[in-house]
Amino acid sequence: MTPLRHPDNDNGESAELYRPVLASLHDAGIPFVVGGTYALERLAGFARHTKDLDLFVLREDWPRIEVALAQVGVEARIEFSHWIGKAMRGQDFVDLIFAGGNGLVRVDEEWITHGTPGIVLGVPVHICPAEEMIWSKAFVMERERFDGADVLHIIRRSGRELDWPRLVRRFADHGNVLLAHLVLFLFAYPDATDLVPAWVLDDLWSRRAATAAMVDRVCRGTLLSRAQYLVDVHGWGYADARLPPHGHMTDDEIATWTAAVEPAMVPSPT
Repeated sequence: MTPLRHPDNDNGESAELYRPVLASLHDAGIPFVVGGTYALERLAGFARHTKDLDLFVLREDWPRIEVALAQVGVEARIEFSHWIGKAMRGQDFVDLIFAGGNGLVRVDEEWITHGTPGIVLGVPVHICPAEEMIWSKAFVMERERFDGADVLHIIRRSGRELDWPRLVRRFADHGNVLLAHLVLFLFAYPDATDLVPAWVLDDLWSRRAATAAMVDRVCRGTLLSRAQYLVDVHGWGYADARLPPHGHMTDDEIATWTAAVEPAMVPSPT
């Protein structure tokens, strides 16, 4: 098995945190899959030069994670209660992700079951499945960050091996998001249209028609960006799709998550 390598992460001070975090979770039998740049190397065929390590974990395992990391001198703390924690030592950290920033894309047993074996920093791990990687990245459309190119690169590299029925199922009532990325894929790669099965496009298009028949005045844009659609919610009378019955977040979680955004990123109604 070829180890996955990253020039910015595999040496230096950061690796002195990453190795014990990976090893302690592995030795404690705590399930996780590796995302971020290591997963992109496997799934998309390139390595991004960023100094980070993303681990997808189950929310219910958090107490065990805290104990396992404390034993190697690493502090684990919840950063935002609806989606992410961090493993920290000094200035270095590892992201411990259990949902998407929109509260929608939740890590469950399927992430673990479908992970593929790999080796990172000498530690046996499982790499995030392509389907879940696409699912999580498809909703990241912030003004300062857009993960659509990652989605397209994963499809280009891994499209023939994708479990398309499972991927479509993952998006559930939000199939329009997947459809949008697939349309962009057909535009970006006109020589690779055969990678997207025709039945997938047909199915998602039929779902689009059903969604168009809905009359709820709700803005789903908040599932794509935490700031850019606040004007719709606070100025134009739309319901926030992150809140029940549409989503899973609370008012407090939304307020805390929004407070982390630079004020200039939040539009105002005119």
